[in-house]
Amino acid sequence: MTLITPTYAALLTILFIGLSVRTIKQRFRHHVSIGDGGKPELARAIRAHANFAEYVPLALLLIWMTETLAYPSWVIHLLGATLLVGRFSHAYGIMQVKEDLRFRQFGMSMTFLVLLSAAVLLLVSPALPVAG
Repeated sequence: MTLITPTYAALLTILFIGLSVRTIKQRFRHHVSIGDGGKPELARAIRAHANFAEYVPLALLLIWMTETLAYPSWVIHLLGATLLVGRFSHAYGIMQVKEDLRFRQFGMSMTFLVLLSAAVLLLVSPALPVAG
């Protein structure tokens, strides 16, 4: 059995590393090691990175749990792809100094949709027949 969640975890890890590198570069550029030094670009890089770290681990855990309950692969791909697109959109939106809130709002909406959908799937799973 090939698991799907590790693929999305790997792709999201690449995005997380990109956000980390962006934050580090902003720190070097502005000579700030702690906090944001009052620099809007650094503050946005920090929040993009932190927001990702706050939401993605739980979302991946819920997706993985859903996958272990033998939901169809298209469901797992839909959850993973929605999370990936949402996190890209959120990261892009929050890192813009002249921000278009639509990217950030779309990203958070997609993230919440994945969290809520996976949670509901886990809650109703005892009522569903499990492929075996």
